[in-house]
Amino acid sequence: MMIENPSREEIGKILEDSKRIAVVGLSDNKERTSYMIAEALQSAGYEIIPVNPTVNEVLGVKAVRSIRDIEGHIDIVNIFRRSEYLPQLAEEFNEVDADVFWAQLGVESQEAYDFLKEKGHTVIMDRCIKVEHSLTRKI
Repeated sequence: MMIENPSREEIGKILEDSKRIAVVGLSDNKERTSYMIAEALQSAGYEIIPVNPTVNEVLGVKAVRSIRDIEGHIDIVNIFRRSEYLPQLAEEFNEVDADVFWAQLGVESQEAYDFLKEKGHTVIMDRCIKVEHSLTRKI
């Protein structure tokens, strides 16, 4: 794969400037990684928007079915779905007002990456947002 993430310095700036994070695939199960990471981000002051059609709410926030259902600007779309879903999510991302497409650790797709970069979007793949936050923003 030829996926090139922004530098750690650039990632730090993205996290510093961001306020709203849509978490795609956020589970309401406290044992799941998505829940633990979203909870840490919420505790660090970010507004978390759960995106999961199978849950009503997570961390006290009403869930939406799709990123298309989110009103207003989204700083980061953080994805906890398997790699094969990234091309479809990239197309949805391209239709909404969002800055950064971020696929969690172990999740990447050359097809989605190429599509988004071609459209001029910032893309981060195969990186944990909580780890990056702790390295650059000091949770």
